[in-house]
Amino acid sequence: MAERTLRGARLGGQSFEDERGIEFAARQQVGFRCAQGHEFEVTMSVEADVPAVWECPRCGAEAMNVSGILPEVKAEKPARTHWDMLLERRSEKELEDILKERLELLRGGEIGPAHLHRANQKKRKASA
Repeated sequence: MAERTLRGARLGGQSFEDERGIEFAARQQVGFRCAQGHEFEVTMSVEADVPAVWECPRCGAEAMNVSGILPEVKAEKPARTHWDMLLERRSEKELEDILKERLELLRGGEIGPAHLHRANQKKRKASA
């Protein structure tokens, strides 16, 4: 019988505690406006760092703070290419020497795809 008495009480979904004697934290309303003209307010703690940008709940665009707080401008680093990273490790003179050495090995048949070597070997045998 005791098991049936709690049926339908929505346990976990509803608190049975009352709010008497509870002191809420100080709050503030912060206004935002997006490029589409949507205006909305977000409730925040007085102690919170108020952001300059918030996502608009209607259109999802960035909404700016109406109180004039501007977003921080971050310095963007230029994209590092493979060439930039290579030049951090070697000079152009070293790279030219390595290229020359590797091309000689490739043309001599010591490195590279096997199908190229087979063709070179056939040519050598035919000329010999």
